Amino acid sequence: MQSTRIAGNGLSLNGELTPPGDKSISHRAIIMGSIASGSTNVDGILISDDVLSTKKSMEMLGAEFRFHGNRLVIKGRGLYGLAEPDEIIDAGNSGTTARILTGLLSAQNFFSCMTGDKYLRKRPMGRVIKPLLSMGARIWARSENNLLPMAIKGSGLTSIRYESPVSSAQVKSSVMLAGIYADGVTEITEPSCSRDHTERMFTHFGLKVSVSGTNVKVSKAEEFHATDIIVPSDISSAAYFIVAALINPGSEILLKNIGVNPYRTGIIDTLNMMGASIEIINKRDVNNEPVGDIIVKSSSLKSLEIGKDLIPRLIDEIPVIAVAACFAEGITTIRDAGELRVKETDRITAIVSELTKLGANVKELEDGMVIEGTGRLTAAECNSWGDHRIAMSLAIAATRAHGETIINNSGSVGISYPEFFNTLSRLRE
Repeated sequence: MQSTRIAGNGLSLNGELTPPGDKSISHRAIIMGSIASGSTNVDGILISDDVLSTKKSMEMLGAEFRFHGNRLVIKGRGLYGLAEPDEIIDAGNSGTTARILTGLLSAQNFFSCMTGDKYLRKRPMGRVIKPLLSMGARIWARSENNLLPMAIKGSGLTSIRYESPVSSAQVKSSVMLAGIYADGVTEITEPSCSRDHTERMFTHFGLKVSVSGTNVKVSKAEEFHATDIIVPSDISSAAYFIVAALINPGSEILLKNIGVNPYRTGIIDTLNMMGASIEIINKRDVNNEPVGDIIVKSSSLKSLEIGKDLIPRLIDEIPVIAVAACFAEGITTIRDAGELRVKETDRITAIVSELTKLGANVKELEDGMVIEGTGRLTAAECNSWGDHRIAMSLAIAATRAHGETIINNSGSVGISYPEFFNTLSRLRE
């Protein structure tokens, strides 16, 4: 079990960095490139455990990949050219891989099986399986069609109008992928808008998508051609360094080439409402995704009430927002975040438990937490719970703790940001 030691005492962060490629876009680039006709060139793709799980899965289905430096070249099989895998597909720790591929596999003319690691096998798949079954998919999964492993016998699908009980880009993307193989027009409506990377990538590849508020429509597709993709840096990865710069006095950093999709910038909006000094410059569009550079300076933060209006746009960043709240004046309340309990681990319990070890005054709620900003933490021995976002959030908290913090099971950062600890050390030199 890998452990990492973080020296605290508030060393400033200075310099610039370009975080790794966006994880959500990287997954989708691999999948779309694999079912396009021709070769897709992907620059800036994230090389991490989760994304490599998607790559390996698509290789098992017949797509071919080769790296040229930081460029990934995908030789696609076309919309109807995937092949039956001769082994069980292992999605590893990646919920995105498992859920999105379930939609794709449901439409193929072959049999497949999928599993994942011990963490992924505990995460709910029923939210994806239910709409796919109503399209005519044949899926068998553990625990009353809710948990991996699962078996899928691809079949002809018909379109549906589905009202999702949860706002989930993974559910929406899975149904959209099935929808481009289904007769008719498939509609998905969510309670609120989830991130729209799949809609943007469909458009980039020339597929027709209709979006109206929380409703998305896709039609059965014909073959579509490969196109080049540039993956911007992941704002979720940038978030840790944004918070680190804000809470460590004398800090100023420049984060370059960050994806600033409006459904992903809830972290920026929230921190700005807390009094953060954050400026987005050099805004531009890159293959249908908004991108910018971000300047962050250390700031005096104030507390905030965070609820359902913001939660869908910052669900992955809540653990590190909890860290920021430890150094904000007043009491911060986070609610309507029950989705955190079905991530890689129960992130509500995990972050509350570990911040408590560091001396934070934090209370767990059924759907969130309450944090009193005392401005003081003390080093301790912590555990990531096998969750990359918990590990990175604890590392940021440790930068302001008195003494040296030990984070056990820290290798989990490889899921999304393998160079995280090296980058943090460089900025604190």
